[in-house]
Amino acid sequence: MAARPHRSGMDVRLRWWAVALPAAAFAALLMLLVSGGDADAATPDERQPVGRLIQHIHDSLMP
Repeated sequence: MAARPHRSGMDVRLRWWAVALPAAAFAALLMLLVSGGDADAATPDERQPVGRLIQHIHDSLMP
């Protein structure tokens, strides 16, 4: 008599959101990459205060 593999009776299935959420995140990141070519760099006068702070720190650390 041949041994039969043990079956636990559990059926493993993915929920709908386990596929939909990564697909939506991928689509959103892809859209950011595709539309990123239209972005313009800000002039120094248009920078936000946080950007100016980061620039100041960068200038202080780099000789």
